[in-house]
Amino acid sequence: MSVQWSAAHCGGAWLISDYEAVAAGLRDPRLSVRRGARWINSGLGGMSGMGDASTELQAQRRFKRLFSRSVLLLDGRAHRRLRGVLNPGFKPTDLESQRPAITRIAGQLIDAIVADPLAPQGFDFVSRFARPLPALAIAGLMGLPDRVPAAFIDWAADLAAFIGSPTPDAAQTLAAQAAMAALCDFFGEVVNDADTLPQDSLVARLLQAQREQRINRNEMLAQCCTLLFAGYETTRNLLGNGLLALLQHPAQWAALKADPTLLRTALREMLRYDSPVQYTGRRVLTDLQVAGRTLRQGELVILHIGQANHDGRRFTGPQHFDIRRDEGMHLSFGQGPHVCLGAALTLLEAEIAFTALIQRLPTLALSATPPRRQQHAAYSALDHLPLVF
Repeated sequence: MSVQWSAAHCGGAWLISDYEAVAAGLRDPRLSVRRGARWINSGLGGMSGMGDASTELQAQRRFKRLFSRSVLLLDGRAHRRLRGVLNPGFKPTDLESQRPAITRIAGQLIDAIVADPLAPQGFDFVSRFARPLPALAIAGLMGLPDRVPAAFIDWAADLAAFIGSPTPDAAQTLAAQAAMAALCDFFGEVVNDADTLPQDSLVARLLQAQREQRINRNEMLAQCCTLLFAGYETTRNLLGNGLLALLQHPAQWAALKADPTLLRTALREMLRYDSPVQYTGRRVLTDLQVAGRTLRQGELVILHIGQANHDGRRFTGPQHFDIRRDEGMHLSFGQGPHVCLGAALTLLEAEIAFTALIQRLPTLALSATPPRRQQHAAYSALDHLPLVF
């Protein structure tokens, strides 16, 4: 059944898993993404915002205020307004202008691997390539190519653990709160030195929108944090998951190396086969019927993108990894108003990355040490991917 109630999931939720129903849910305005405050409250046991003026509660209120203003967690007019500010920074011409810089980053990362005398016998692809490339790429697009602190990846990991948990506990919530605070402090320093930012950078665009009173300061800071985190997390998971799938299917890896023009369909298949985002949550705004079930106002809905991408009614042999598959689009970037803002950037980075790997490290293979996955229900992510060449 495509729609079923699960008392065990997120404390009770409707699970929707077939392709057509998930696609429809992603587009349905009656299913709301506004769940940031409730998410934080659940992790803190309802302690946040009780009126106490303590430092801890002030920090919780700040986290809730900023997290809830992310474009990822807004609907309707507020969402359209923020997307309108952000969209121009993701125009194809602007993204294409980043190609030389991203190509240079990929080359430098591979140079370091090749220069390491121990790497041929074993190196971790995630830490040496999949993590740094998207972090450096999104930093460049934001106008901060040399300014992102080394702790950024740890902050992103703490935010991913919070967002990726169906029911975040207090430790995960407080770690995400500290990460968001650190990111906001960093961006606060950046905007105080705004004259050094390229005028066409994402941060400069957000600052200009604030000056024109199209967004406020909290919204500006929230989008800066969202862009840096989201631009990093999805791409690094695509790089790790995609390369793992290729190396687990040697015939597919060989076919791609023999014909790199297959890369476009290969990337689409990587995203379908092992979606970086496995599911997304929504709140029901008004009672509605889905597949004969009544979903009540206020109930939680889990739109399971990963399962929808493996729906046998939509894809032939969905468990089979086939880089030549041509059966339409996956749902890994979403659909409707909340379709992934950075999808084109992710694909550009992945195209550059896999092209560089094919050219420079064509003998890549899995190590005898098995890969290790992160334990995040909402994400498919690798902690380590040991390789040899």
